[in-house]
Amino acid sequence: MFRIMLPAALLALGVANPASAQSAAEIVGPAAVAPLAAPQPPARLIVDPPLAGPLADGKVFIQYRAENLRIVPVFGAKALNVTPRIGHIHVEVDDAPWHWADASGEPVILVGLPAGPHKVRMTLADANHRPLDSKTVSFVVPATASHH
Repeated sequence: MFRIMLPAALLALGVANPASAQSAAEIVGPAAVAPLAAPQPPARLIVDPPLAGPLADGKVFIQYRAENLRIVPVFGAKALNVTPRIGHIHVEVDDAPWHWADASGEPVILVGLPAGPHKVRMTLADANHRPLDSKTVSFVVPATASHH
């Protein structure tokens, strides 16, 4: 059998005696997370134009970010009660009758678009797919771009 020898300073602080242990709140203070006292500000979508370098080669890289909403892959009515607010984006290309949802938070990347003008509409949506904000980016894929 062996014994662990604790320094006298730790014994004096009561670290070695669980009966005298203080709670986390007593040591570090109150938790930094608190319920919101006011409604959350509106969610907002910021979308940059496509990056020029890849666009010259026919690849469309669109960076975006959300304010007052976290982009996460969580869906459904119960997720509407999460604070801070969570959601995802819907992406629509050239007014197509369909779109896709993305919850990665990563840039939208499109390849294989024909040369010419295009537009991408990005819609910030809550966890139940209701639109919160939307931005449209217009750009031209150059005719000289190689489409790989």
